[in-house]
Amino acid sequence: MKLQLLELEEMRFNAYESSKHCKQRIKAYHDKKILKKSFQPGQSMLLFNSRLKLFPGKLKSKWSGPFSIKSVKSYGTIELEDPASGRTWLVNGQRLKHYLGGEVERLTTITHLKEP
Repeated sequence: MKLQLLELEEMRFNAYESSKHCKQRIKAYHDKKILKKSFQPGQSMLLFNSRLKLFPGKLKSKWSGPFSIKSVKSYGTIELEDPASGRTWLVNGQRLKHYLGGEVERLTTITHLKEP
């Protein structure tokens, strides 16, 4: 009976160690994939709208902008400024990507509805 308990304890310990090594390998793999982004004030950025659900649709872009960086705070916090309105707000740096294009035409459409 004691021998079976010792074998069971040894199997549990081996499974724990194997799981620990597997988690370390997976973490190392994912950490290699993280890209370091550097932000400087004055750069143009696009903002990922993950929470915007006002206009659901497959063809709607989830990136908005371009916005300019006003300042870079600690721990990856970026203060963005909208050049059109001058409004500023803080966002996580993980939600930004560099904007490499020129000027963007902001398309607005007006639809007039008639009463039936």
